Amino acid sequence: MAYKFIDNYRERGARKQLVEVLRKKGIEDEHVLEAISKVPRHFFFDETFWTQAYRDIAFPIGEGQTISQPYTVAYQTQLLHIKKGDKVLEIGTGSGYQTCILLELGAKVYTIERQQKLYERTIKVLPHMGYKARFFLGDGSKGVAEHGPYHKIIVTAGAPTVPEVLLQQLKIGGLLVIPVGDENTQKMVTVLKVGEHDYEKVVLDTFRFVPLVGDKAW
Repeated sequence: MAYKFIDNYRERGARKQLVEVLRKKGIEDEHVLEAISKVPRHFFFDETFWTQAYRDIAFPIGEGQTISQPYTVAYQTQLLHIKKGDKVLEIGTGSGYQTCILLELGAKVYTIERQQKLYERTIKVLPHMGYKARFFLGDGSKGVAEHGPYHKIIVTAGAPTVPEVLLQQLKIGGLLVIPVGDENTQKMVTVLKVGEHDYEKVVLDTFRFVPLVGDKAW
């Protein structure tokens, strides 16, 4: 990937159009939509594919992974109800696009990626864009316990079940958003931690994510 960070009126206009597409699809959180309008998604694409950056589609980023569809990013982020200063664990850094959205909302982001090439790319790209997060290389299905507990945890890959180890890393009152299902389709699930061992679970819409791979997943 060539790191040519050019963001002019054409790209900014394309983001405004993308925001309107997401609004029509049901994304109502104006803070999330504002974050989408600020993050230059084309920076995560090879220059050859910049024309794809503001379509509402997922796109391959190498290592068998994708940059998520903007609607999916907005949907998950909206469910998190991010407040400024929230300590958020992101499982699956991928391209870093979701990370930037969380940072735009004022979260303190801890993000883990198991693919070394993606990790190495992201730790270079995001700081160059002006975004600061804590990056980790490893098995995200086990979380990052040494920096917990967290207000929010977001999982950006499909899991067979909700990993208990992630629930343990939530603060009481904390929220986990995770797609759960088989390796082809998943249901978006939110889990609110209401007590040390008590949770409120809600099952929502169907999505398709790459599989969450690790000791506590596939």
